[in-house]
Amino acid sequence: MTMKYEIIIKGARRGVEFALQTNGALRAAFTVDGRLVEADAFRISHGVYSILLSGRSLEITIEETPVGLLARANGHEFQVEVIDPRSWRRARGAGIELEGRQQLVAPMPGKIVRVLVAAGQQVTAGQGLLVIEAMKMQNEIRSPKSGTVEKLASEGQTVNAGEVLAVVT
Repeated sequence: MTMKYEIIIKGARRGVEFALQTNGALRAAFTVDGRLVEADAFRISHGVYSILLSGRSLEITIEETPVGLLARANGHEFQVEVIDPRSWRRARGAGIELEGRQQLVAPMPGKIVRVLVAAGQQVTAGQGLLVIEAMKMQNEIRSPKSGTVEKLASEGQTVNAGEVLAVVT
């Protein structure tokens, strides 16, 4: 699944393409001063992402504002305006709703500490499915689409990075 956006950062208009990877990461590709830049982003918690950019690891926080997004990284703030209003409005709140059968995978090794839904249950996009604890931090895994929970990990189960936690159809 690829999502394309037009954004403005520091007065520069950029086209950004996001692709959801099989390991749950987002791959972003954009052009800066004529060169292609690619980055991998992993969601750590609500509004907090770990980004691998040109071999450098960054932690970035994203906050929704009335005019777009406010991104903070390494002591700097950047106002990000999203130009594609249709996809932005559709994405607000619950996130972009993906289509088809979706597998949610563990972003890192951890333990399922809470299961919030049951297999066979109807869920909406953005609804919490389970909570995984990794490195003493708890992360809620949310449904990427509205549908039926086909498969779900068990509470207390230990999981490896990339292991399927849930399937939503």
